[in-house]
Amino acid sequence: MRNPVHPPVPGSDAAELLQKRALVGHERLDSLRLGVPEDMAGLRRLVRESWQRSANLQANPDVPEAPLAMDQDELEEYRRQHPLATIMPVIKKLLVQPSHDSGLLVAVGDDVGRLLWVDGDPVMQRRAEGMMFVAGADWSEASVGTSAPGTALALDRSIQISGAEHFKRSVHPWSCTAVPFHDPDSGAVLGVVDITGTETAVAAHTLSLVEATVAAAQAQLRIERLQLAAAVKDKPRRRSAAAASSHALYRNSLQLLGRDQALLSIDGRTVSLSARHSEILAILSSQPAGLSAEDLCTQLYPGDGSAVTLRAEMVRLRKVIQELSPDAVPGSRPYRLPVELLPDSGQVLSCLQRGAHRIALEIYKGALLPRSEAPGVVQLRERVSHLLREALLSDGSVDSLLKYAELPEAKYDVDLRLAVLKLLPPRSPKRAAVVADLERIETELTP
Repeated sequence: MRNPVHPPVPGSDAAELLQKRALVGHERLDSLRLGVPEDMAGLRRLVRESWQRSANLQANPDVPEAPLAMDQDELEEYRRQHPLATIMPVIKKLLVQPSHDSGLLVAVGDDVGRLLWVDGDPVMQRRAEGMMFVAGADWSEASVGTSAPGTALALDRSIQISGAEHFKRSVHPWSCTAVPFHDPDSGAVLGVVDITGTETAVAAHTLSLVEATVAAAQAQLRIERLQLAAAVKDKPRRRSAAAASSHALYRNSLQLLGRDQALLSIDGRTVSLSARHSEILAILSSQPAGLSAEDLCTQLYPGDGSAVTLRAEMVRLRKVIQELSPDAVPGSRPYRLPVELLPDSGQVLSCLQRGAHRIALEIYKGALLPRSEAPGVVQLRERVSHLLREALLSDGSVDSLLKYAELPEAKYDVDLRLAVLKLLPPRSPKRAAVVADLERIETELTP
């Protein structure tokens, strides 16, 4: 099969040929100053496209080490609060323990590609330190280019990367298999589980093993959440202990995209907010350091904002959040959120930053609080929409562009449809629909 999804069987003639062609591709990569032509022979399509994203993100194939994103103290605190911490016993039992004498490493990373746990064969661990395949390091495509953890997150699918298919040359002696980990309730990407080592790390059975382990861990996380919910409803004396542990099972989130009223989720409990409270949390979630009353008024009210009116709104908002979690009630002087709150707009921006345009588009359900006229919300809405559109126009596939064209904000986007026509083959059956859409736009916009 030409350009297969998975690499050939390790040790086969096809696998050896793939490595030779990938090495030749790296030689052309140098000569083209990180530009990857569509016709680069020998590379699997998903690898070629990942190399292109890596080049666009300015990942350097000649820097031997991945950057360290968190020091030890930051890492320990982050791991304690991360939802994946609770399922690590499943990962250790099914993957880590069997790998100690197998020449393999098991890594678990977060949703932006930072490794949180790396365990397995001690000899391989020491070797992997040379390329900074360690807990706390950033293995996203933006930092190290093509690798199983980063590319699995960029595409939101299982990935196997073999030897010289890696963008970074120091990683060529290694092969890896990675599978994204999804929230069992929302479906959002929480992280990635990876096996790294020699050629056996990309065997077919390795992929099946990692996928089965991730499925088991996702099921375990769902069970623990159900048990937590039951404990909260049970005897009062159990509620405080359950509440204390709930943050380890959930990511506090704020859904703003394609909605006039936001959905706020804290510790597994969700509430629909009023339009004004949606605006306040949209602004504060984008300002982790907080805002003074004057600055928040400026961002919240189109005209002259009243500090008295703002204080009244904050009193009502605090009562709403108090019902979800007393620990999450916003502070004042400055107004700020005391807990991490992940807005879906922030997820989109994070995905765009690391080149994961497809995932960003999946998360993007429409304009952020589309009817809001609050200056801070308008600015945030325009930023998210603009960056997504520009990313898709510069590096999006035909399917991604067509999906974006279905959004209300793209109803009259002529440049978007012209970009689709440039990418479509001359005889593609999809061209007729795009041309018809352009004719519709011309008719509707002609006085």
